[in-house]
Amino acid sequence: MDRRATLATLFGQKSAGSTAETMTSAPPLVLTGLEEYTGDWEFEQAAHLLRRAMFGPTYTQIKTAIQDGMTATVNQLLTDLQMPDPPLNFSNEDEPLVPIGETWINAPYSPDFNLRSARNTSLRGWTMGLMLNEGISLREKMVLFWHNHFATSSTIVNDPKFVYQHHSLFRANPWGNFRELVKQITVDPMMLRYLNGNQNRVQAPNENYARELLELFTIGKGPQVGDGDYTNYTEDDVVQMARILTGWRDTGFVSTEVDVEVGNVFVPARHDDGEKQLSHRFDELVISDMGDAEYAHLVDVIFAKDEVARFICRKIYRWFIYYKITDQAEMDVIQPLAQILIDNDYEIKPVLNVFFKSQHFYDMLNIGPMIKNPIDFTVSLVKQLEMPLPDGSNLNREYRVWFIINRVNIDMQMELFNPPSVAGWPAYYQEPGYSRLWINSTTLPLKMNLTNTLINQGATANGFTVRVNPLDYISSFDDPFDPNNLINEFAKALFPQPITENQVAFLKEILIPGLPDFEWTVEYGDYVNDPNNPDLAIGVENKLRNLLTAMLTMPEYYLS
Repeated sequence: MDRRATLATLFGQKSAGSTAETMTSAPPLVLTGLEEYTGDWEFEQAAHLLRRAMFGPTYTQIKTAIQDGMTATVNQLLTDLQMPDPPLNFSNEDEPLVPIGETWINAPYSPDFNLRSARNTSLRGWTMGLMLNEGISLREKMVLFWHNHFATSSTIVNDPKFVYQHHSLFRANPWGNFRELVKQITVDPMMLRYLNGNQNRVQAPNENYARELLELFTIGKGPQVGDGDYTNYTEDDVVQMARILTGWRDTGFVSTEVDVEVGNVFVPARHDDGEKQLSHRFDELVISDMGDAEYAHLVDVIFAKDEVARFICRKIYRWFIYYKITDQAEMDVIQPLAQILIDNDYEIKPVLNVFFKSQHFYDMLNIGPMIKNPIDFTVSLVKQLEMPLPDGSNLNREYRVWFIINRVNIDMQMELFNPPSVAGWPAYYQEPGYSRLWINSTTLPLKMNLTNTLINQGATANGFTVRVNPLDYISSFDDPFDPNNLINEFAKALFPQPITENQVAFLKEILIPGLPDFEWTVEYGDYVNDPNNPDLAIGVENKLRNLLTAMLTMPEYYLS
């Protein structure tokens, strides 16, 4: 089912030229473009921006965004941040060569210990900690975007130091120059090893990276128009570009040597120094030997084609708006965004700045139709309900709790650092399902079990229990004394769209089954007046846990 079409029905919107017979199949209208949004800036709009640009904004963060306004909030999301401190060793038991509290990112491996497991745990926990503590910033959402775009696997390249350096490229400049990022990725040690660039030499060219550079990373295939000829490149271009990319090798893979760093090296003897003739798709350009600068020149040649800008703007659209790009969206959103990117020499920030302030972004049919990916679902669950987390006084506990939160995503089919292929996660490219692929007979029960666990008994790691405290949570609500307002505030904080009166009535039956509204007002008022009374606290708390358990199994919670 097309969630956007469902929203159109709820809002009473018909498609262009629709009749009673065609309304169920015709796509809903989303006619807005990149003109700046000038409508109401209220909870729904502020929450939509933060939910798409962050992982699970808190109720307080959304209220702050309302007060600050759209422009200031977008500016804050796009504010450059210092690089975070690197991941640390949190346990001598697992990492005996690096003192607790110090980083392992430049430390050698040991022939006597399997340090990769400990460092993988540290890296995954640390990364989850960055998502949980991101503040009002787009950075971590963009890091995940680039990870999906330049997909590499730590199962294939099992060296946490390689993985850390690879993702540091995304984190250091998440909305910087796309062309320069492609150049860095092309000779990045993780990518050289993942797509066999380190084996690409004049004696035996390897086409893996050249093919993905064109098909997945920059310009895309386009429809096939002839034998070995696509709209944007030819098979012969892949062959010639593989020759251009010869000569690079990674260094430091699982090295036990103190003075061998993770990096790359250009070996002239492995490089093809002959002339490379590109096809008519690249104006039959001839590239002569340029040594270690030849790969960068190749990237410049590819980026001279405007389709590169359109290609990456479509991926940004699918990540932040919706998986379906209509002809209207292509004309009114993608094409002008691509022109902004070209006009700004492929700097991503100006594109995002216009995008997040556009009428199209806040169109009512773009609020709520996208299914959260598992990482977004998990982090949002913890953050939105403001579950207590370790305070940093116990490093071992903090990292292990972060790692446990990360680990639940594996069974939900989104393992961090391990997309299933070089194309990334299928939900962002596989037709016709796209984001609907995140919900299936395996993942849905797991998500329901996770929400039920964290609301009720909690999950314990290293002596710390992650569990919702509903009494603390509703203390920031505007009117928790009225059951109708309480439920609606929960819905505002947790759902992308308001719920119906019938849904409020249904949920109220769970909160106070068969009782009049004033019973909740009295019971909650008694607790507020005597919060240290355990009987009063437990009674109110249990009712709230029942309510939350029901709300977090509703379809609306799975949407963004």
